[in-house]
Amino acid sequence: MRPKERRDSGQSDLFKARLDQIVDPAHPLVKLSRSIDWRFLEDRFGAAYTDSPGHPPLPTRLMAGLAILKAMHALSDEALCDRWIENPYFQLFCGEEFFVHRLPFERSSLTRWRQRMGEDKLNALLQESLATATRTGAARPADFTKAIVDTTVQPKAVAHPTDARLMHRARERLVRLARKHGVRLRQSYERIGKLALIRQQRYAHAKQFRRANRMLKRLQTQLGRVRRDIARRIKDKPDLEEAFAHELMLAGRVQQRNRNLRPVRGKPADADLRVFSLHAPEVECIGKGKAHKPYEFGVKVSLATTLKRSRGGQFVTHIQALPGKPYDGHTLASVIPAIERQVGATLTRIVADAGYKGHNAPPTHRFRIYTSGQKRGLTPAIKRDLRRRAAVEPVIGHLKSDHGMDRNHLAGTIGDAANAILAAVGYNFRRLLVWLRILWAYLWVALTTQSQPTRQLQAA
Repeated sequence: MRPKERRDSGQSDLFKARLDQIVDPAHPLVKLSRSIDWRFLEDRFGAAYTDSPGHPPLPTRLMAGLAILKAMHALSDEALCDRWIENPYFQLFCGEEFFVHRLPFERSSLTRWRQRMGEDKLNALLQESLATATRTGAARPADFTKAIVDTTVQPKAVAHPTDARLMHRARERLVRLARKHGVRLRQSYERIGKLALIRQQRYAHAKQFRRANRMLKRLQTQLGRVRRDIARRIKDKPDLEEAFAHELMLAGRVQQRNRNLRPVRGKPADADLRVFSLHAPEVECIGKGKAHKPYEFGVKVSLATTLKRSRGGQFVTHIQALPGKPYDGHTLASVIPAIERQVGATLTRIVADAGYKGHNAPPTHRFRIYTSGQKRGLTPAIKRDLRRRAAVEPVIGHLKSDHGMDRNHLAGTIGDAANAILAAVGYNFRRLLVWLRILWAYLWVALTTQSQPTRQLQAA
């Protein structure tokens, strides 16, 4: 069943005050709610539902507004619920007419809505942020014809992976799963396994590596015994074999220390099969050459921004998670058409860093891409644009520090893509809030300065 969308009835209540009567109409969040085309979002998100019978889903404006507020202020789902119930501006932004004292939704509704929408539907929020920037005067359509493209890493909310901790955690997960399915083990190694982990960590901290390696070998032996014990007890039991298959596969890779792993059927021959987190096996180890952080554990993300700063700021025009750690230059074949679909314009110039050399851009854009260090075919205008390439770095910094892209807590590859998109959505709408606040202040100053001569003439 499609959601029942909200419309402003214009009615009054004898015992309640309308939100538009108790809030400041000049507040940036109020003006932003009037500038967003909610009908466009209703059409895009409504396509994810069917007309079959069932419980009606929550209104699109409520869920889309919650997603925007969460991304703008980098709030968790629990913190968002707490602030929404006590903030009239948040409720007005989500389409409420009267102040609500109880949540009309559950916290888990936010998770289910994100999973239902997926990456394709969530891109509508980013597209609407760019359209709103054009409608409010924060950006011009010509600003989106030139772009800066770069990649960064979106770290996952996982502990730093070490062989000892991964082996200990893999054994714990196997023992817990065995108890859940009633599989009785000869020994669980709970007490001595934890003691071996503590000793290994202390020996490694004291740089007593021979003793640390002995404790690591003990953890490896304990994990192997639990794996073999479970394999013997679930043999010829299809239901249990299916329930334990994934955990046994991960534990086997951890036990081998992610070395000499056999290729998996259905995956490319050069696929990275190493396990860096048991609760998030999709995590990848990515090295970007940073001195303070040689390796990061998460997923690579492609990011595109406007080349020149618009009146409302520098907006993110496209963002996409790229699992598999592809080479930066080999991402342009899919990234460039996606950017043009997002902004609704043809890119005339793309600026990138030296990591995009040897790119695979479409033939129509092959000579519109300029990388750092390029010497041939540069005019003075192109040289000025190349000097603007570093302007994407502060945008990446704001996405990570202010909008939750520095530590992704959403599960799975769907969560990786959704968190990156929502971070860009929050950044763009945050720029629009600042723009609307500055625009209102500018208009106020203009009105006051025009009225001052009139007052002086009346006084004379």
